[in-house]
Amino acid sequence: MATTTSTVQTRSHGGHSHGHGHGHHHHHDNVYLTSQNKNDAGVRITRIGLYANLGMAVAKFAGGYVFSSQAMVADAWHSLTDLASDVLTLATVAFSLRPPTDSYPSGFGKVESLGSLGVSGMLLAGGVFMGMSSLETLYAHFMLDPAAAHDLLHHGHGHGHAHGALAMGPSIHAAWLALGTVLIKEWLYHATMKVAKERKSQVLASNAIHHRVDSWTGIVTMLVILGANILKDATWLDPVGGLFISFLVIRAGWGNTLSSLYELADRTVDDDVKRAVRRQATKCIAHLDQAHSSSGEEQVQVRDVSGIKSGQNYLVDVELAVPGEWTVQQVRAVEDAVRAQIGAKVRGVRKVRVRFVPRDAASKDTTTTTTTRFDEFIPGTVDAQSDPESEDEGRDDDDADDDNDDAHVHGNGHPKSQ
Repeated sequence: MATTTSTVQTRSHGGHSHGHGHGHHHHHDNVYLTSQNKNDAGVRITRIGLYANLGMAVAKFAGGYVFSSQAMVADAWHSLTDLASDVLTLATVAFSLRPPTDSYPSGFGKVESLGSLGVSGMLLAGGVFMGMSSLETLYAHFMLDPAAAHDLLHHGHGHGHAHGALAMGPSIHAAWLALGTVLIKEWLYHATMKVAKERKSQVLASNAIHHRVDSWTGIVTMLVILGANILKDATWLDPVGGLFISFLVIRAGWGNTLSSLYELADRTVDDDVKRAVRRQATKCIAHLDQAHSSSGEEQVQVRDVSGIKSGQNYLVDVELAVPGEWTVQQVRAVEDAVRAQIGAKVRGVRKVRVRFVPRDAASKDTTTTTTTRFDEFIPGTVDAQSDPESEDEGRDDDDADDDNDDAHVHGNGHPKSQ
């Protein structure tokens, strides 16, 4: 018979992972973003990048409107795709790391997941809006005469600002603003990559690549604005650039929305997290004296690792096979050691639940892992309506109460009414 015990492991940091749609896919880890060590070079350059992204997003929105550039506005939405996730992480990190309560036994990590779903949905809607706006401008430019185009854009946007963009194209000043953002992003790329190489940090290297990809997007924005101003009758280049960048925003927004939905639906953790947990559990068992027999044979084996992601937190389950004759004290000692090892070495693990199964039975049955992994769930063949015991039991209890009342009445000498 399997024994299951669990304890919550409190930690002071967590990992955050989601997919981004920049034409590549990777995990965006916020360990440097959420660190309180402001003197650390990695934390400092990460915070500088965050503030720079915020300033550039505001500048792009304002510049895109003032200089009549749809490509610039779309690029501003693109800048928000990562910025919004980082700001959300900072806003919810303290709340998501609060200890669990009786009302919330799994902690508060899902708060970040819910917020991420809302932010991703907003960015997705923004990308769709910008794409439709760019398509509308292109349709007016190529398919309608100037008067009809003026009416369409004027009524479609509610003001005459888009008419100026159609007739005159984006201002050349928008190109200088785009060039400025490219230079800033390139500086951030080189500064972040320098620290990443010094630290041999894949996290910082990933952040640096983010800056480089954003600078490429800025170059596209700058080129379409310059083309619209330099080439004859090429004002259509700006909405084409806006359409291209809006696709990037939609892709990123959709990817982040899916990640949030998967997280809320308790999809299993990534394979790399499982491997890290298994590696640390195995390493811990190897150092336990009681985990080996007198002949040196390993008595405790890691059978299975699973888990879910809750915001920045990982809630993992580890199944261990132990000799059937072991006592509760012996398995508790192994459990505490394994939990401590995983909690200290695997970043983001917030809870470790250890389950024990008899080793002999597990070694004989090759299907044990599949069977025991989900045996805590009630089998799907059992239907609550197929067993009306609870309803009959309720009626029996009522009848018993009535009989007791009648007996009580007779016991007091009062006749039973006919």
